[in-house]
Amino acid sequence: MPTFQNKTFRSSADTGKIGMRYRALIGKHPFLTFGLPFIAVIVAGSFVLTPATAIRYEKHDRKVRQLTKDEELNVRRAARKVDMKEEYYRLAGRDLDNWEQKRVERLPGESDGIL
Repeated sequence: MPTFQNKTFRSSADTGKIGMRYRALIGKHPFLTFGLPFIAVIVAGSFVLTPATAIRYEKHDRKVRQLTKDEELNVRRAARKVDMKEEYYRLAGRDLDNWEQKRVERLPGESDGIL
């Protein structure tokens, strides 16, 4: 008799449990007890998730819809006129009408840059 057995020891108390019965059935009919339920779950999940996916795509389509020519023209008429120079100076955050030219003080011994 070999030192280690090929099959693990299963006590008689474990044979009545549902897991042990399922393991025995998988050995006899693997497709019916594992394959078919697995495929059924995948198919049922696709039917359940299809409406959720459709809602997601509809939301995306509402955000990214194309404008008709009339809507496009109305959008352009409602836009405010923008002066690019004015916007630049406004965003710069400085009052450019009231500025003073100031001479920067130099350190002792530093040249003025004037020859």
